Amino acid sequence: MDNILQSLYQVVQDRQKHPQEGSYTCYLFDKGLDKILKKVGEECAETIIAAKNDVPSDTVGEISDLIYHLMVMMVEKDIPLEDVMEELQRRSLKIGNLKQMKQVDRET
Repeated sequence: MDNILQSLYQVVQDRQKHPQEGSYTCYLFDKGLDKILKKVGEECAETIIAAKNDVPSDTVGEISDLIYHLMVMMVEKDIPLEDVMEELQRRSLKIGNLKQMKQVDRET
């Protein structure tokens, strides 16, 4: 699975470095960070709605759209995929503290 994310990230990087006419990814880079972030927000909201509507195929599609737009944002902000994967790995090894989690929930 990790290879799929790496492949997608590399395609997005390639589109930024070598723009192709008609590419949606290039369109996003051309429009800039505000447009990219707007799309991330829209896809996040659509993911929430799809999950709430309890249609798994719609939810999978929206999650995929969200991940793609997050990748575009990461490339735009020069955030390596490896950094995110390492952070997820670090977090997966940590044993959570429920009391701390409840405190975070109250603060957000």
